[in-house]
Amino acid sequence: MSPTKRSVPHTNRLLAALPRKDQQHFLAGCEQVELVFADILCEPGEPFRHVYFPTDSYISLVSTVDSDARLEVALVGTEGMHGIALVLGVDIAPLHALVQGAGSALRMKAATFRSELRHSPALRHGLSRYLYVRMIQLAQTAACTRFHLVEARLARWLLMTQDRAYSEELHITHKFLGYMLGVRRVGITKAAGSLQKRKLINYSRGIITVLNRRGLEAASCGCYRADKATYERIMS
Repeated sequence: MSPTKRSVPHTNRLLAALPRKDQQHFLAGCEQVELVFADILCEPGEPFRHVYFPTDSYISLVSTVDSDARLEVALVGTEGMHGIALVLGVDIAPLHALVQGAGSALRMKAATFRSELRHSPALRHGLSRYLYVRMIQLAQTAACTRFHLVEARLARWLLMTQDRAYSEELHITHKFLGYMLGVRRVGITKAAGSLQKRKLINYSRGIITVLNRRGLEAASCGCYRADKATYERIMS
């Protein structure tokens, strides 16, 4: 994604946690694909054709309020998957899925995935726990959007993105940030300017560089730490 990109694990944590036999069986039904920035993987109301397990990419899940208003409600990177609703037997996508970070992912046909769920109790168990984590994180995001200031929410979003991008440099515009956070461009400009003035980030020509991650964590609301703690507690 950038010249400063750190070493990427090239694996998916959900799949890495499976017993070896189950993992090998599952991987045999996958294909590795390269996700392209801004590609749309699925629209709300469409049937899932594939599930995706990012290994060097990340996907933005966006809720659409009306034709003009959209808000990002979740990010999916190497810690998760896209298509989790299939675990509940629901094959219709509830959210707009957009590739936010280009890179590789493991893709499986939805029908094959349903077969794997029947085949592997370990897979069902792990993904059920991940679904629970996602539910908690969605609730956390709703509360965060309602009650926390834009600057703290921006710091949280940058940390979440950096965790999945494995890079200090994030290629993003003010317009796209506003789209992701549900804030007008002027609000993003003010919040980003404040973080830059505090020397936590540098913003120039569509590239945000994280200069001080510890400081950015301090500037973020507690939702960032809560999300990480929930994942580690449940998925461990």
